[in-house]
Amino acid sequence: MVLFRRLLGEVLRSQRIRQGRTLRQVSADARVSLGYISEIERGQKEASSELLASLCSALDVPLSEILSEVSDAVALEEAALAVALEDVALETRLDTSSLQSSSGEPGARSGDVVASAA
Repeated sequence: MVLFRRLLGEVLRSQRIRQGRTLRQVSADARVSLGYISEIERGQKEASSELLASLCSALDVPLSEILSEVSDAVALEEAALAVALEDVALETRLDTSSLQSSSGEPGARSGDVVASAA
């Protein structure tokens, strides 16, 4: 499952680090506690729209840019999840088909003797 708050936190942290800024600096500029920003960056807390606006202002980055980066990250995770689910489905189909013998008996394996009622 894709967690929006985790990806939002990763994008915010990445933006802060790209700017070479500390949590303390962003905290002072955004007027938000350092601990709370840290929890948001780690995906442990949800950011309200007001808090997100304050963080974007402190980072001097448009909200639309942050949300666009988060959207891209969500799309990548969804695509990776879809591929993983397809792989699991394929493995399941392969496992099921390998359990059928040439006689078509479900559950029979290669080399098993299958008795038939004559």
